[in-house]
Amino acid sequence: MTDLPTRSIDLKNVLSGSAPTADHSEGMSYLQSVPRRIVTLYLPLTIIVVVLLFPFYWMALTSVKPDEQLLDLDKYNPFWTWSPTFKHFYKLLFESYYPHWLWNTMYVAVCATILSIVASVFAAYAIVRLRYKGANLVGGLIFLAYLVPPSILFIPLATVVFQYGLFDSPLALILTYPTILIPFSTWLLMGYFKTIPFELEECALIDGASRWQILIKIVLPLAIPGLISAFIFCFTLCWNEFIYALTFLQSTSNKTVPVAIVNEFVDGDIYRWGSLMAGALAGSLPLVILYAFFVEHYVSAMTGAVKE
Repeated sequence: MTDLPTRSIDLKNVLSGSAPTADHSEGMSYLQSVPRRIVTLYLPLTIIVVVLLFPFYWMALTSVKPDEQLLDLDKYNPFWTWSPTFKHFYKLLFESYYPHWLWNTMYVAVCATILSIVASVFAAYAIVRLRYKGANLVGGLIFLAYLVPPSILFIPLATVVFQYGLFDSPLALILTYPTILIPFSTWLLMGYFKTIPFELEECALIDGASRWQILIKIVLPLAIPGLISAFIFCFTLCWNEFIYALTFLQSTSNKTVPVAIVNEFVDGDIYRWGSLMAGALAGSLPLVILYAFFVEHYVSAMTGAVKE
C-alpha cells in the first residue's frame, strides 16, 4: 500500500505522455562524470590536504630524526627516516624546563580566557539585549578595536605593566591578553545572542525574573555553542601569542612555550632543530585535542555569528 501514491503518479505520466520525474535527492551530482568529478573535487581536495598537513608531517619527522640526518640532507633522505629516535623528546621533557613552560602557558591561557569570556558575555548581552540608543555603534567600535594590531599596543602596555610591578610575571599576560581577546569574543557572542528569541526573555520578565536570572538561567544555557566557540578562539590565541610573552617575560622559568622554545633552543646561529620541532609538536597537541572534541560547536557558533 505504501507504493500506491508513487504508482498513481507514474500512471498519470504514462497516460499524459510526459516523462517520469527524475530523482534529485543527490542534487546535480548525477550529471557529473567520474573524470570531471576527479578534476573538480578530488584533485583540489587532495592538494589542499597535502598543503595543510605537510608542515605537521615535516615537524613530526624532524622531531624523530637523528642529528646526523638533520645536518646532512645530501646523504640522507630529507622526507623519511629509517632510524627514528626519541632523544629530542627526552631532552625536551627531562633536561629542560619544558614541562614548567607548558604549565605556564596553560595557566595563562585558561585564566586570560575565563576573564575575557566573562567580560565578553556581559558586554554582548548589554549591547544586544538592553535596547538603548547607540547600541549598534558601540558594537561596531568594539569590533574595530580587534583590528588594532598587537604590535602597536605592546609598547604602551609594557609601560603600564612595568609601572605596576608586573614585569616578568604571568599576571602581566593574564591582564593584557584580554585587550585582544574581548573585542572579537564580544562580537562573536553578539551574533549568537541575536539568534536567541526575545520572546523567551519577555516571558521571563512577565513572570518576575530579573536580568541576572535571565542571563544565567535562559541566555547562557542556550548560548553554550557560542561560549565554546569563544573559549576555543581565546584559548588558541593565548596559547600561540608571541609578542606580549616575549616583551613581558624575561626569566627562563616564567616563559611560555612559543617564546621558550625559540629562545632556549637557539644558540646564536646554531638551531637545535630536533628539540625545536619536538617542542612545537608537543605544544600543539593540547590544541588538537581541544578542536577534536569541540569542532562541531565551534563551526555552529561561527555560522550563527556570521549569519546575523
